[in-house]
Formats: sequence, C-alpha cells, structure tokens
Amino acid sequence: MKQASLKLKKYANNVNANVKIIDNGNLQKRILNIMLYTLGALALFYVLILGNMVFNIIGRKALEGRALTLSNEVGNLELQYLSVSQKVDLNLAYSLGFKETKATFATRKSLGSISMAKNEI
Repeated sequence: MKQASLKLKKYANNVNANVKIIDNGNLQKRILNIMLYTLGALALFYVLILGNMVFNIIGRKALEGRALTLSNEVGNLELQYLSVSQKVDLNLAYSLGFKETKATFATRKSLGSISMAKNEI
C-alpha cells in the first residue's frame, strides 16, 4: 500500500510539473483575455442586431406611409371609374364607331332525333 501511495505522489508531482510547464504563469491571463474578447464580440453583435431592428422599424414606418398614399390613390381612381362608367351608354358607343350586331347562337338537335347504330355504345 505504501508503494502505491508513493507512486501516486510521484505521479501527482509529475502532473503538477507538467501543468507548470504548460501554464508558464499566464493561463489565468489567457482565460481572462478570451472572456473579454468574447464579451466584446457579443456586445458588437448586440449593437449590430439592435441597429438592424431600428432601421427595419424606420423602413416599416416609411412603407406604411407609402401604403396609405397608394390606398388613397386607388380610392380616387375608383371614384373616377364610377363617374366615367355612368356616362357609358349606346349613344357613346355609336359615336365611337361601335355598331349593334344580331346575335346568332349555335343549336343542337335534341337527343331523341339522333339515330344511333344498334351496336354502338
């Protein structure tokens, strides 16, 4: 048991020595720098997203105003259409060169008058 305990102590000392070789006294500084850089990157990302949202809100407001203007224009055009459509009659059509035609319709024979072959389906 004593021999295992000595091996474990020796192994622990080797691990500590290896950590000191890797660490060189600046591992904490590296971790702090990584954390600060990450915080800075996240802050920059937040500012970019926030700015994008503000620009989208401004753009939406401008588009809403444009939609309102277009809606008013459509209403005015509908009013003009209704006022012009009330003026359309046969006299206006004749003055524009239209003429009335006699309608002819296609007719078909009734089903009883058609003779079919006996074996036809």
